[in-house]
Amino acid sequence: MSSNRNSFSSSLGFILAAAGSAVGLGNIWRFPYLAAKDGGGLFLVVYIVLALTFGFTLLFSEIAIGRKTKQSSLTAYGKLNKGFGWLGGFSVIVPFLILPYYCIIGGWVLKYAVAFISGQGIAAAGDGYFGSFITSKLPPIIFDVIFLAATAFVVFRGVNKGIEALSKILMPILFILVIGIAIFSVTINSPETGRSGLEGLKLYFVPSVEGLTAKKFLVVVMDAMGQLFYSISVAMGIMVTYGSYCKDNENMIRSVNRIEFFDTIVAILAGVMIIPAVYVFMGKEGMTGGPGLMFVAIPKVFQQMGGIGQVIGAIFFIMVLFAALTSSISVLEAVVAGIMDKFGVSRKKATVIETVIALAIGIIICFGYNYFYFEITLPNGAAAQILDIVDYISNNILMPVVAIGTCILIGWVVKPKTAIEEATKNGETFARKWLYIIMVKVVAPVLLAVLLLGSFGII
Repeated sequence: MSSNRNSFSSSLGFILAAAGSAVGLGNIWRFPYLAAKDGGGLFLVVYIVLALTFGFTLLFSEIAIGRKTKQSSLTAYGKLNKGFGWLGGFSVIVPFLILPYYCIIGGWVLKYAVAFISGQGIAAAGDGYFGSFITSKLPPIIFDVIFLAATAFVVFRGVNKGIEALSKILMPILFILVIGIAIFSVTINSPETGRSGLEGLKLYFVPSVEGLTAKKFLVVVMDAMGQLFYSISVAMGIMVTYGSYCKDNENMIRSVNRIEFFDTIVAILAGVMIIPAVYVFMGKEGMTGGPGLMFVAIPKVFQQMGGIGQVIGAIFFIMVLFAALTSSISVLEAVVAGIMDKFGVSRKKATVIETVIALAIGIIICFGYNYFYFEITLPNGAAAQILDIVDYISNNILMPVVAIGTCILIGWVVKPKTAIEEATKNGETFARKWLYIIMVKVVAPVLLAVLLLGSFGII
C-alpha cells in the first residue's frame, strides 16, 4: 500500500500543510492570554526555549516515524514495534475526539465572520450575543455542518489536490493578514482610556519578574509547555500522517525547523495582534483565555474602534477562519488516513464515514449547551460540560500519554538512531543530534509526566 502512497509534491507543500495544521485556534485565543498572565516577555523566552528543545523533539520524532513507515499513526507505531500498536490506537482516538468539537468552534468563527462581513459587528459585540448563539438549538448546528463540509471537501480531494493545494493558497494569505492586523493593533491610540498600542506591545515583550518565585516560574514553564504541546499538532496522529507523505529525498530536518519557526512566529504575532488592542480599550484585565477572548472581548474591542472596527473585525475573523480550517483539515486527515491504512478502504469512503460520525457527535456536543446541558468539575478544578469534557480527555489525558509513549518507543525501544538515521539518510547534517537524544530519552518524558500529573490536579 505504501508503494503507491500519495506524497506532497514539494518541500514547500509539506511545510505549509504542516504549518497550517500547527497554526490554529490555540495560537490565537490561548497564547496571548498566557503571555499576558505569565509576565509577557518572560513567557515568550520560556516558550521559545521549549520550542527549540521540547517542541522540536516531539515534532521531529513523529515526522520521522511517519516517513520511515509510510503509514499514518494508527498503523505506524505497530510497524516500528508490534508491542506499541496500542499507541497507534490511542493516537487516532485523539483527532477522532477533537474533530467534532473543533468544527463546532470553527462554526462559531464562521458565524462571527458572517456577522462582521454583513455589517452586524456591533450586534456581535453586545452582551449575551455569544451565549445566546451557542445555547440556541439550530444555528450552531448549521454553522457546524458548513464548516465540517468544507473540511471534508478538501480531505475528500486528497493530499495534492486538496490539502497541499489549499495550504499553498491559504497560508500565505493568513500570514499577510496576521502581519497586517498586528501592525494595525500596535498603532492604535485611545484618547478615552489614555492608552496606546505601543504600551501594550511593551507589556507583551518586556519580561516581568515582579513577585516571581520558583513556584510561579514552574507555572510559567507548565503553561508554555502545555501551549506548545498542542500548538505544534503533536500527539494527535497528524504529524506522523503528514510525515508519511514526505518524500524520502526531502531534507526532513530543514522542514521540521521551518514548521517550528512558522508556528512560533504566528503564535508570537497573535499576541501582537491581540494584546495591544485589548490593552488599549480594556486594560490588562481585559485579557481572558479561550472563547471569552475570541468571541466576547475581541468583538468589544472592534466595537470601540468605530467604523474601522467593522472592517478590521471582518478581516480578523476571516483570518481566524483560515487558521481553523487548515487545522481541522489536518485533524480529519489523521483519522481518514488511519482508516485507509488499517482497513484498505478508499479515501472517499473513509472521508464520508468519518464525516458522518463527526457530525453525529457534533450534534450531541451542540445539544450540550441546551437539551443535554449539565455541569461537572474536572480533576483540574475547572467547571465543564460536554465540549469541555471531550476537550479535557483528548488534550489533557490522551495527548500526554501518546507523547510519553512516543518518547519511550523512540528513546528506549527502537532507539533514537532510528529517527536520526531516517532524517540523515541523504547525507544531511543534524546539528542538534545530541540534544535530541537527551531530550527524547529523559527530559521530554519527564516534562510530559509533570504535565500529565498537573492535568489531574496532583501538582
